[in-house]
Amino acid sequence: MDSSRSAQTAVIQFLRAEGEYASQIYRRKKEVYGEQCLARCTIFRWCQRYEAAGVYIKDFPRPGQTHVTINSATISAVDELIRQNRRITTREIAVELSISKLTAHHIIHKKLGYGKVCAQCMPKLLSENQKTARLGVRLTQQFLH
Repeated sequence: MDSSRSAQTAVIQFLRAEGEYASQIYRRKKEVYGEQCLARCTIFRWCQRYEAAGVYIKDFPRPGQTHVTINSATISAVDELIRQNRRITTREIAVELSISKLTAHHIIHKKLGYGKVCAQCMPKLLSENQKTARLGVRLTQQFLH
């Protein structure tokens, strides 16, 4: 049985259209869905909303920044900005591409695999030569101290 929010919303709308009261709807849903049942106050609020504005299952758009899916064009644009200026911030990338800061951060660290090294975005995976060079620098520092 589908106990998702949208499925329960459809059940509420159906029962409300049949003339059931909110308290009866809650009782019936609690019997069927058990612990996955929506809260009593949520069911009452939705019943009031359906009575006032009519019956709508679809969620209405909310104010705020539009949802941007992460696609290859956005990823390549972020990569290009980082390659042009390695000291660019996540906020500057977000403003430049009109995406959220969280989306820019996700692309940089999860999709492109970059991490901060000395305040610059660098690939996290090092080649064997780079690992050897780092080890040599570290050993030299230990020897000097």
